[in-house]
Amino acid sequence: MMYNLLSELITLVKTYESSNENPSEALAPFLSWVNSRAEKPRADVDHTDWDGKEKGRSADSVINTSLVHLYRYAKLHAKAAIAGSAFSTPDEFIYLITLASAGSMSKAALIRANIHEKATGTLIINRLLKKGLALQQSTDKDKRSRIIHITPEGSRHLKESIADIKLASANVTRPLSDSEKMDLIRLLLKLEDFHYENPAVKL
Repeated sequence: MMYNLLSELITLVKTYESSNENPSEALAPFLSWVNSRAEKPRADVDHTDWDGKEKGRSADSVINTSLVHLYRYAKLHAKAAIAGSAFSTPDEFIYLITLASAGSMSKAALIRANIHEKATGTLIINRLLKKGLALQQSTDKDKRSRIIHITPEGSRHLKESIADIKLASANVTRPLSDSEKMDLIRLLLKLEDFHYENPAVKL
C-alpha cells in the first residue's frame, strides 16, 4: 500500500475539516478545496535566509529551534491567560479540554493524548483530582483500571477561562493570514502525525 500517500490524504482531510465551519463529506467539494490550495511556484524558496545559514546551519536546526521558542512563547501567553484562575499550569487546562471534548478516558489514555511521560501526566491529573476539577473512578470490569472524568466544577472553571485562552491562542498566531494559518496547520499536522506513529520513546 502507498502509506505515504494515505498519510498525506489524512492530513489534508484534517486540514479541510478544521478550515471549514460545515465541511461537506462529499468528494467534489473536497477536491475543489484541494485544487484551490494547489501549491504555486515560489521563486524565493531557495533564497530564504536565517542566522548561521552561511556557516552551515541547516533548515532542520532552524525549524527545531523555532518550534521550541514558539512553545515557550505560547506557554507565556497561556500562563497569563489563566492567572487568577483555578488552574496552576496550562497543562491542567489542556487536560480538562481533552476530557471535555473527547469524553472520559483512562489515566493512561489521557496522558498519551497529551504527549506526556507517565510521571509528568500523573502529577497533572493528581492536581486536577485534588482541586475537584476531575474525578477518578474504577471500572466494573477491572477495578485496577481508573477512568478520569471532568467534574461539574471542572466544566465551570473551563468555561470561565476559555475566552482568555482563545485570546492567548490568537495572540500566538497573530501575524499570520488565514491562508498562512491553513498552510501551517497542514505542515504541523504532518509532523505531528509522523511523530505520533514514530515516537522517539514509548509514551
